[in-house]
Amino acid sequence: MALPPNSTDNAQERARKKADAEQETFVREVDDALRQDQFEGFFRRFGKPVIGIVVAGLAGLAGYLFWHEHQQSLADERSEQFVVALDELEAGNQQAAYDKLQPVIEQEGTASATSAALLRAGIAIELGRAKEAQGIYEAVAADADAPQPMRDLAQVRFVALQYDELKPQQVIERLKPLAVPGNAWFGVAGELVGMAYLDQGKDDLAGPLFALIARDKDLPTSLRARARQLAGLLGVDALDSEIGEDGEGVDGPATAVSSAP
Repeated sequence: MALPPNSTDNAQERARKKADAEQETFVREVDDALRQDQFEGFFRRFGKPVIGIVVAGLAGLAGYLFWHEHQQSLADERSEQFVVALDELEAGNQQAAYDKLQPVIEQEGTASATSAALLRAGIAIELGRAKEAQGIYEAVAADADAPQPMRDLAQVRFVALQYDELKPQQVIERLKPLAVPGNAWFGVAGELVGMAYLDQGKDDLAGPLFALIARDKDLPTSLRARARQLAGLLGVDALDSEIGEDGEGVDGPATAVSSAP
């Protein structure tokens, strides 16, 4: 019996597909074997260094996590010690508060340590130990690792305490960078610089500086009033607005206070 005309073609097609499948399987097996050989070769050549890098990375990560946890623990401990010192201070136990700030100060290079030092200086003043406070303020002002606002505060406080012992030029050199409008310490630093100018006989520099302080409505009323009087005594028009008896600014014409006879 003769096969249909297309039976031979079907058999050939099936044979071709089978051969292609076998060829594909063979190629895949060769490729897998090649990849395995390459991996094994790479591992034999670089396995130990790779493992070393991975281990070192994990060790570094573990070390960082431990360090971070330790730093957080120290920060929490400092906060607790600071709070205890503040509680002692609020209770009127100034010496106890002073002593309890020591562990916080010993954590050098932190904002907490600088804050504790400044607070300790203030307590020292209250205890009548001005020289000790001056030393603390000077140390903070010179500490390059301390936050700049705290260094500025320490500088102003140091000069205020040491004013009578410093030469006028020393006062000016220390505080002139702060005695500019817009600076947080403009009022206090400006007043001290102005007084130093007066001590030098430089009324032409002191008067305008006092006038600037008097015009700055962001400054305390008492400070502005003093500056207005000094500027007027020096013949400088001091205010865009006058300060009323209630301490509030009252808009009015600019007037200069007459010089005393």
